[in-house]
Amino acid sequence: MNAYYYLAIAICAEVIATVSMKAVKGLSTPIPLLLIIVGYSIAFGMLTLVVRTIPVGITYAIWAGMGIVMVSIAALFLYDQKLDIPAMLGMALIVLGVVVIQLFSKTAGH
Repeated sequence: MNAYYYLAIAICAEVIATVSMKAVKGLSTPIPLLLIIVGYSIAFGMLTLVVRTIPVGITYAIWAGMGIVMVSIAALFLYDQKLDIPAMLGMALIVLGVVVIQLFSKTAGH
C-alpha cells in the first residue's frame, strides 16, 4: 500500500482521537476514551509505516498540518467551536505549506 494511504489513515485516526478528548469525563464515558486509545494507537502505528518511505519531517508536517485543519472543522460541527479570521488565515497558510511541499519538494517521497 502507498505510504500516503497510511498517512491518510493516520491523520483520520488522530483527528477522531483528538476530537474525542472533549467528550471524555473520566471513566464514566468509555466510548470516547476507547476512541482516544484506539485512534492514537492506529495513528502512531500507521506513522511508523509512513516514515519508512517519506522523510519524517515531511510526514510530520503533513500529519500535523492536516490534523489541525481537520480537528478544527470537526470541532465546528460537533462542538460549535467557531474560528475567527486570523485563525482561518493561519490554517490556510498551513494548508498552503503542505501543498507547496507536495508540489515542489523533492524530499516529499513521491
